[in-house]
Amino acid sequence: MTALRTLVVGLGQMGLSHALAYHNRPEFEIVGLVNRSQIELPEGMQCYDILPDFELALEQLKPDLVSINTYSDSHAEMAKMALRAGAHVFIEKPLATTVAQAEEVVELAIKKNKKLIVGYILNHHPSWQIFVEQARNLGGPYVMRMNLNQQSSGSAWEIHKKLMQTTSPIVDCGVHYVDVMCQITNSKPVRVTGMGVRLSDEIADDMYNYGHLQVVFADGSVGWYEAGWGPMISETAFFVKDVMSPNGAVSIIADAADSADVDAHTKTSNIRVHQAALDESGKFVKSDQNLSMQDEPGHNQLCELEQLFVYKAIQENLDLSSHMQNAVESLRICLAADESIRSNKTVYL
Repeated sequence: MTALRTLVVGLGQMGLSHALAYHNRPEFEIVGLVNRSQIELPEGMQCYDILPDFELALEQLKPDLVSINTYSDSHAEMAKMALRAGAHVFIEKPLATTVAQAEEVVELAIKKNKKLIVGYILNHHPSWQIFVEQARNLGGPYVMRMNLNQQSSGSAWEIHKKLMQTTSPIVDCGVHYVDVMCQITNSKPVRVTGMGVRLSDEIADDMYNYGHLQVVFADGSVGWYEAGWGPMISETAFFVKDVMSPNGAVSIIADAADSADVDAHTKTSNIRVHQAALDESGKFVKSDQNLSMQDEPGHNQLCELEQLFVYKAIQENLDLSSHMQNAVESLRICLAADESIRSNKTVYL
């Protein structure tokens, strides 16, 4: 086995989780960690130096793989620097802060013949794979209802405020769930409408910490996504993951959880499948089916699964065309919602 020499950039919550995955797997060899400030590394990782300069680290260490986990506004430029240096790239979502930037990164990855993998962690979650499969089995058109509202305080609220210096909640988190919608319907988005509201004086006047988008697809499917961050967000509004079609519905029934718990963001607990068929007396032909998702992976385990896919994509030269295109399309939808909020108009795609 040839270990990929890996440079990890950004050591926030997701960056540290990915760094742990690289540290724990023989498929990877960490050659450097880059962060703007010195932080306390997890147990077992104190052997690595934290370097302050990404460009210098890239030039000196010549990694096979660069893992980019910084704030969104630096994603596109760092990805292009890594690709030009001859490295494959794993990059946390969103791929960029504009569609044009995202398309430039994808085009450069294709030109350089390097792998570009975007951090859509739900794609590697066994339970979410079942959720998408069950929804597609129903057949469309679909009504797709999803949200991820997070009540945050202390350090979590500080992180959210930093994120909102450049990216709203419905863009930062929305790309995950809009990507799932695109997988389910497999249809082109037609128009997007958004609404948002600023619920805190601690963020910029032109930013909102609660947002809601509605997207209409060419096959008649519709989806909505809702995201809010902050100390004022209701825990009751935390979790909805639900898909309906003429033939029934499939829903993730999550156990009660703290919205600030990162493990709760991906945990499914149970998937309920409902069939709409009625018999001659007007009663349901089939009872709802509950699929228990016990022993599903936690957050750090999911990061390992995601990075194993990165390794496989590089070693087996997987075709990532649809993966990259989906990353651009989900970003296009979420940025259209952001534009709709700011212009107070529906955006046609």
